Amino acid sequence: MFNRRLLPTLLGLLLVLALIGLRIADPYPLQVARDTAFDTFQRIKPRTGPEGPVRVVDIDEASLSKFGQWPWPRDRIALLTDRLTALGAAAIGFDVLFPEPDRMSPAKIAVLVPGVDASKLPDNDATFAASLAKSHVVLGFSQSVQAAPMSGVAKSGFAVSGSDPTPSLPALTGAAAPLPILRDAAAGLGSLSLESVESGTAVRRLPLLWAAGKQLYPTLSVESLRLAMGQDTIVVFGDTSGAHTMESIRIGPYTVPTTAQGDLWIYYRTPSPKLYVSAGDVLGDDWQSLAPRIQGEIVLIGTSASGLLDLHQTALGDIVPGVSIHAQALDQIFLGNNGVPGQFLSRADWVQGLELFAFLVAGVILVLVVLRLGPIAGLFVGGGLVAAIAGGAWMLFSSYGILVDPSFPVAGATLVYGAMVYFQFSISDRGRREVRRAFGYYVAPELLAEIEKNSGKMELGGELKELTVMFSDMRGFTTFTEKHTPHETVATLNTLFGALGKQIMDRFGTIDKFIGDAIMAFWNAPVDVPAHARKAALSAIAMRETLEQLNADRAFGDYTLAIGVGLATGVALVGNMGLETRFDYSIIGDPVNVASRVESESKAVGFDIVAAEPTALVTPELAWLEAGSVHLKGKEHRLKVYILVGGDELAKSLGFVELAAAHKVLLEALRHHSGTDELAHCTALAAQVSPRLAHFYELIPGRAKDFASH
Repeated sequence: MFNRRLLPTLLGLLLVLALIGLRIADPYPLQVARDTAFDTFQRIKPRTGPEGPVRVVDIDEASLSKFGQWPWPRDRIALLTDRLTALGAAAIGFDVLFPEPDRMSPAKIAVLVPGVDASKLPDNDATFAASLAKSHVVLGFSQSVQAAPMSGVAKSGFAVSGSDPTPSLPALTGAAAPLPILRDAAAGLGSLSLESVESGTAVRRLPLLWAAGKQLYPTLSVESLRLAMGQDTIVVFGDTSGAHTMESIRIGPYTVPTTAQGDLWIYYRTPSPKLYVSAGDVLGDDWQSLAPRIQGEIVLIGTSASGLLDLHQTALGDIVPGVSIHAQALDQIFLGNNGVPGQFLSRADWVQGLELFAFLVAGVILVLVVLRLGPIAGLFVGGGLVAAIAGGAWMLFSSYGILVDPSFPVAGATLVYGAMVYFQFSISDRGRREVRRAFGYYVAPELLAEIEKNSGKMELGGELKELTVMFSDMRGFTTFTEKHTPHETVATLNTLFGALGKQIMDRFGTIDKFIGDAIMAFWNAPVDVPAHARKAALSAIAMRETLEQLNADRAFGDYTLAIGVGLATGVALVGNMGLETRFDYSIIGDPVNVASRVESESKAVGFDIVAAEPTALVTPELAWLEAGSVHLKGKEHRLKVYILVGGDELAKSLGFVELAAAHKVLLEALRHHSGTDELAHCTALAAQVSPRLAHFYELIPGRAKDFASH
């Protein structure tokens, strides 16, 4: 037989395995959490080190204000190129696209002017191409799925060592490329795209290589470095296991580690204003004074002007121009290959295995500790595990640049802890819940909720409160017990009480007790019940209908059961009563006595549901008929009572309205010791409303004193 105590342990271990499966599937929310964790690490400890030989010539707002809106004519771009070359730039990389002819070229404009020979006028694209031919310049192209496929070979050569990583590299299906005249003149060609897939968030990884079929193309930063180093070839290192993934690239003496997809994890440093040189200054009169900042540097040209829409978010939360991200990549490569530690980030294949193993160990430990030692011990152990995982991830990042994701192990361990606390609570609470279910058969759920919410209720004492009280009694119980065995009697009472008690509790009643074959219940305690008299009356009607259905279904065999119900509304004392060590939530007071007596009088009245006058007066929307007055034991004056024929719909029916009017006439006649004709008229009308009224009217002649004026 299966040990139920092992079930929570088994469920906990299955939860751990399910979470491991979720991590392997790696849905988008987990990716976001992981990237956020890595961003947090960088914000706590951004990259540091001396400045690398990189400058950004920024087409900034000041430049646009001085020389006009973008795009500038290509002869001005040519001048910018010539001056940077003259200043001694090691290489110039344009983070600017030139896919179309210059519309401001004099040769292009002259075509529109009659009588002007355009061939004798300068062409700005040709001027720019001439400048490119004299310099070490990289032009850029941009990935575009809507553009034509990239054509032609790259400017750089490639040598592959290991397995061919092309299948793992981002695919260059289409590209916005430079004009052929410019592309042919430039010494280099590199990608300007910062991501292989648009993430819409921070730029964290830069693709160093792109694949257009079998042809490889470098990114702008790699191609600029190649020209600056005077290299013709980029060496690509694929894996040696045949998985066709990438491990690193080499440009001259510089080795750059990559992801399996050829991306460089960008480790950002805080942006330095010294990185930027305004393009307006290069084009200004005092341009030669910039030589100390340009000579021997790799110069990338881009724009920080907000209107040109080349701004991106970094892992540090900064908004920077795209050219700055290429500059960050170059800075990493230079410093990382010149003895400055902590420049590169890595996330090898074994790291994910380490994360899964850490979570597996933490999860299993939490399952065992919480279920065997309790949630408090689990909280301390879980806290220690979370601290160890987060601390270990931070140590690997800060000391070795290894990116280990603490978010999933920490979140997963927290989830496992919560689940185990719930399972442990379920085990310890099972017995209490069983008692609660049993207790719920006798007390309204509202009472249980109130007691659980406020343990102070479990004290002796009470309060005066208006209540509606019900007594229900089984007719002919003594005769029934004489004809049935004790076992049959108990089974019948259980069936009866279960069915009738449900109708009471469904309408917010509290079952006080079962007394032999009787039920005592009340409304408006322990919690307030709006329209409590109405709910009690509707419960009585529902009990009548339920019993009729049970009899129709022969739930009691050949025996047909009947009940009598008494209702009374008034102020009573309600609360916990008894001994300090044993007490019950109950009520005492006049409404209790009245309801009990009224139920007893229902036999003499000849109807199954009888209520004292206050209950009928506060629920006039129901189908009530006055049943005269009765003398209750212990009462000095007679008490007017009513019978409950039905609910709202019956009360509004034409037949009952006519009967109610005739009944009032009958009552007036009976008070004067007459009423034979009126009784006959009511009896005829009652037969059309409800068959159960027949016995009520049959007994009226023998109850003349109940209708007389007192």
